[in-house]
Amino acid sequence: MIGTATPNRILISGGGIGGLATALGLARKGVASLVLEKSPVLGEIGAGIQLGPNAFHSFDALGIGDAARAVAVYIDRLRLMDALTAEEITSIMLDEPFRRRFGNPYGVIHRGDLYGVLLHACQASPMIELRTGSEVLGYDQDDTGVTARLACSTERGLALIGADGLWSKVRQQLVGDGKPRVSGHTTYRSVIPTAQMPEDLRWNAATLWAGPKCHIVHYPLSGWKVFNLVVTCHNDAPEPVAGKPVTAEEVMQGFTRVHERAQKIIRHGTDWKQWVLCDRDPVENWTEGRVALLGDAAHPQLQYFAQGACMAMEDAVALAHCVESHPSDLEAALKAYQQLRALRTARIQLQSRAIGEHIYHPGGAHAALRNTIMRSYTSTDWYDAVEWLYGGNGLSSGAGSVGGKVHPPVEPALRAG
Repeated sequence: MIGTATPNRILISGGGIGGLATALGLARKGVASLVLEKSPVLGEIGAGIQLGPNAFHSFDALGIGDAARAVAVYIDRLRLMDALTAEEITSIMLDEPFRRRFGNPYGVIHRGDLYGVLLHACQASPMIELRTGSEVLGYDQDDTGVTARLACSTERGLALIGADGLWSKVRQQLVGDGKPRVSGHTTYRSVIPTAQMPEDLRWNAATLWAGPKCHIVHYPLSGWKVFNLVVTCHNDAPEPVAGKPVTAEEVMQGFTRVHERAQKIIRHGTDWKQWVLCDRDPVENWTEGRVALLGDAAHPQLQYFAQGACMAMEDAVALAHCVESHPSDLEAALKAYQQLRALRTARIQLQSRAIGEHIYHPGGAHAALRNTIMRSYTSTDWYDAVEWLYGGNGLSSGAGSVGGKVHPPVEPALRAG
């Protein structure tokens, strides 16, 4: 066991996907943790998320591979449609050649189902303590450990991992970079029974309809019981919003120019909720002594790469690996963790912005050029383009290389939501 401080555990601020994955990763290395979650109950809001092969690499490293695979839906392809003409631009097949190339499948999953897998595994581990109603407001540290400051108490541990999301209090103290960057893009989410999805659009695919300053995403979830609908538009929203109920009429305002077939998807949505998308610029330093950031607290990104949860789980795998590799020096472990993760996640943060502007949302000649380039790609071209992302599990440093062919700066261009 590492260190000599008492109590002999690592503190984790935040009980979301990243926080629970971190606790699991540490437990598999024999390191105890206390997860401090500000909400009164443990749970996840939201609907569907997409899981590239790198997510399944992480599941296996965290010891939940079988359980996660059991609740995922395995789609046949990623499909990109032109929202103005309703014609297919391109698609990436996700069949046996894809799985063989990357060692794992591509899936989609309800966020609540994934969270349930992580939570059940944490609850079953004697190395993990979960505590709700316990927001970490700040910290103090010395040569032997970290004291997390809560509203009415403190907790002591060997180190503190800030996995407390976009508005991280741990980041406020460590980085001090103020409020997140508001993108001006607004996303609306709905989940509908499969029977309500237009029959001619019930594709076993993660489908994205790309239009001028907007796009629409849909795919099946939960054993094909429901479809996830995610629609995004540029409306210059000035302030962050998270989970606000809105009317279908308000949602449709950003999609009046798209093809009737694409509009029909939106009309079948119910109980829409709104998010204004935010991120931050990449930073060079996530660590301060025995304190480190993880997931959205370290590298919040726009949704256009569909890698937010995946990157948090990769962070957890890398962190646990570095703690095991530096059993008597937690500060060195956290520095090594940052070195492993910083460039890879910075690439995803910046390319997520580029995807939204240059792949999903252009119009006119820009969109026509996009269509022509993407239609020229073969399956091998696409697989080569995403090798840097899907071929890894977060334990190699650097941003990854693209390979021999020159690819657009937004290679995996069929994902969002």
